[in-house]
Amino acid sequence: MDKILEGLNKEQLEAVTHASGPLLIIAGAGTGKTTVITRRIAWLLSEGLAKTGEILALTFTDKAAQEMQERVDILVPYGYTDIWISTFHAFGDRLLRENALVAGLNPDFKVLTRPEAAVFFREHLFEFTLSYYRPLSDPTRFIEALISLFSRAKDEDVSPQEYLNYAQGLIIKSKQNPQDKAQEEEALQQLEVARAYDQYQELLAKEGLFDFGNQFYLALKLLREHPLILKKYQEQFKYILVDEFQDTNFAQFHIVRLLADQNKNVTVVADDDQCIYRWRGAAYSNVLNFIESFPEAKKISLIQNYRSSQVILDSAYRLIQHNNPERFEVKANID
Repeated sequence: MDKILEGLNKEQLEAVTHASGPLLIIAGAGTGKTTVITRRIAWLLSEGLAKTGEILALTFTDKAAQEMQERVDILVPYGYTDIWISTFHAFGDRLLRENALVAGLNPDFKVLTRPEAAVFFREHLFEFTLSYYRPLSDPTRFIEALISLFSRAKDEDVSPQEYLNYAQGLIIKSKQNPQDKAQEEEALQQLEVARAYDQYQELLAKEGLFDFGNQFYLALKLLREHPLILKKYQEQFKYILVDEFQDTNFAQFHIVRLLADQNKNVTVVADDDQCIYRWRGAAYSNVLNFIESFPEAKKISLIQNYRSSQVILDSAYRLIQHNNPERFEVKANID
């Protein structure tokens, strides 16, 4: 126990030893947020509040997940063994493989990289009902853009059917205003994209293939459509911890919310000033969504910086104020 709590400041100690209930940790760069998460995992185990298989720790990158694994391995006497420490994509992949038959999937499905997905789309190009997005002069021109759009739709938890419903709504509106040709063209374009999105998902499923977006998007679909499977993982994961929460997208947030809905023992570490992946669907608004979903959440701010001098911190803070009033600190009234 002394080793686990050694060297922690007041705020870090309070976060590590938070026994139960939702916890929001606001932590800037250099404040020891990874230390807090790893020490918290070790503390939960040492206190007997959870067994190794009852803890789920999620982060955004493979590098961060590996660092977390290494630190926990040092803190826990017998290693981290079967603690679920991974990225969201790897976690979704594991969920889908464990429940492939229920989800109607091939357990040996292959995950395509972005270039491989583009090649796959190009090989099936003439199976898509495309007109605007398959110009005769350069049929492959829009492939990358379409795949990016499909990926973003999954990030935003938009199903092919929802996209089709939206596009068909635009078609109805355009018919009500026939003189507006720009509106008509936009409606036709959106309908073409929506149909292509639907066909793309069907083709992937038919050939037992996945792209990266499918790993967590279909995992979320699995949890929503199969209450028995959801209940199984809700009961298994007594404690859920999420690092770099500001980098999660909308679909990933809902996976966390669903899994934590029973025990409410969910800890998220976030700093909206470090939200650098918005171009990939990350939504710092998820931090606000977390507060709305778990209004009873305890809030702890890590304010002691171990990386930079006060002069640098003061200068950086003055600079970041130019993002007000959009910053989380202002919106959530947290210092």
